[in-house]
Amino acid sequence: MRLFKRVFANWWLTLVGYVFILMILSMMIMAGIGTILLKLKLFTVGEPNFAVVIIAFTMTSILLGTVITSIVGKRFMRPIILLTKATEEIAKGNFDVSVPEYRVHTSFDHLIQDFNKMARELKGIETLRSDFIVNVSHEFKTPIASIEGYATLLQDENTSIEERYEYTQMIIDSVKQLSTLSSNILNLSKLENQEIVIEKHPFQLDEQIRQAFLILEPQWSQKNIQIYPELSPAIYYGNADLMMQVWLNIIGNAIKFTKKSGSISADLIASQHEISVIISDTGIGMTAEVQKHIFEKFYQGNHDRSTEGNGLGLALVKRIIDLCGGTITVQSRSHIGTSFKIVLPIEEYD
Repeated sequence: MRLFKRVFANWWLTLVGYVFILMILSMMIMAGIGTILLKLKLFTVGEPNFAVVIIAFTMTSILLGTVITSIVGKRFMRPIILLTKATEEIAKGNFDVSVPEYRVHTSFDHLIQDFNKMARELKGIETLRSDFIVNVSHEFKTPIASIEGYATLLQDENTSIEERYEYTQMIIDSVKQLSTLSSNILNLSKLENQEIVIEKHPFQLDEQIRQAFLILEPQWSQKNIQIYPELSPAIYYGNADLMMQVWLNIIGNAIKFTKKSGSISADLIASQHEISVIISDTGIGMTAEVQKHIFEKFYQGNHDRSTEGNGLGLALVKRIIDLCGGTITVQSRSHIGTSFKIVLPIEEYD
């Protein structure tokens, strides 16, 4: 508000200054014309019609100044009119608006630029909110429909014991899917409003990655996937719970998209200033287009990669790595495999 008042005050003083200069200029023009007419002796001082001529010149000067001022003033007022209309549209919920940037006054130009930036940010937030609601509704709808369908089938008295077991397992899997989705949404929402990592302490990062593989052992054993961990000893100062979510998500994805009898490798290299972890698989891989969006919320690239999951795991991973001041990159080729590289800076601790 203070900025707006200051900008408006500066703009008003500039406008008044321009009006004053234009009025003086118009009077000088008429005075010059009068001088020329006197030299041409078209009229002389003291004639009976001299007073009428002076009045005519004065009125013409005022009229000329008014016309010039209205033209210039209209240019000055146009940004305010457009800004007012755009503000009204924003108030109505229409964020797809912008104000043309007229080079009238430097401070006012900055105000328009800030307004347009605000409108773009609001539009982005609104789009994100809409997409979030649509995606969450869709993701919840699928497992709920599955639970309802299999629960209905269980009510059939002619259902065999084998079928009842299968339907019950499907319901359990759908409930787990809902639980994971809810947990990821809550965790991601919490992390997006968090700027620093809390509850940090030193722990063996290589050992944590091994524990992540052990936790997921039933999944990779079932698919007969070979695991090749090459993990150098490394102590990392951070939040162990958050980092465990990183490994479980990345390794879980590697298992999910690696076919039977495939392989997953994990390499950890520690230097004086950073720790690099590379997790690679021989899975279905990704196209270049998918790789551009892989860390976006709810993004599921193609049919092969959208058969499971909800598109939140890697967004959660990216947010955790960002909070830790690290980087995560992906390299992949369709039908060959995918490799994630995480680089974490080493912090000093007492």
